[in-house]
Amino acid sequence: MTYRAVFFDAGETLVHPHPSFPELLSRVLSEEGHGVAPEAVVERLQPVAERFTRAARDGELWSTSRERSRAFWASVYRILLEQLELPWTDRLAERLYATFTDVANYRVFDDVPPVLEKLAADGLELGLISNFEEWLEMLLESLDLTRFFDVRVISGVEGVEKPDPAIFRLALERAGVTAAESAYVGDNLTFDVEPATAMGMTAVLIDRRDRHADADCIRITSMDQLPGVLGR
Repeated sequence: MTYRAVFFDAGETLVHPHPSFPELLSRVLSEEGHGVAPEAVVERLQPVAERFTRAARDGELWSTSRERSRAFWASVYRILLEQLELPWTDRLAERLYATFTDVANYRVFDDVPPVLEKLAADGLELGLISNFEEWLEMLLESLDLTRFFDVRVISGVEGVEKPDPAIFRLALERAGVTAAESAYVGDNLTFDVEPATAMGMTAVLIDRRDRHADADCIRITSMDQLPGVLGR
């Protein structure tokens, strides 16, 4: 298969909270007087994942305005605090929201820039399709990633979120390519692999933490493996 374009998810595919979501959350909680180890956060993340899935099922858009974003993330943090048996306070909710919307608290995965450089040098069109608030544009710029993506379809800008096929169609139209000519790389089965596959794109699951060893799809554990998967 000869590809003309490769599209990427953003969070946990290209960029991540630094040093990680559990560690950053643990630090904030510690500063607020709650000693919670990152490992304890990891053990209680499943209900958070279910909150995202429920939002998608119910058509609940969460990234398309500041108000929706704040309300949605407050619900996420409330669930997580309940799982950790910690009290909910408006102060803590505000502190967490501010922390995870601060571009200074994010990094690009080390394996990402070299692969993007290679794919771009090989003449592939690179694009971004992400469920993220509009400030992702500022984050990409701060991490020197904007230059790779002429096509950036961000839910917080466009008003449509994955897994809605409309967000994928918009990216394909802007890139001037067909689904069959395109690959899509993301870290989530529900929001990335399944809708991209349904569109006719080649879906690639990046499973950095080895959570989906039995997934019925193309699966990589490092971005370094992507060029080989694409025949590059």
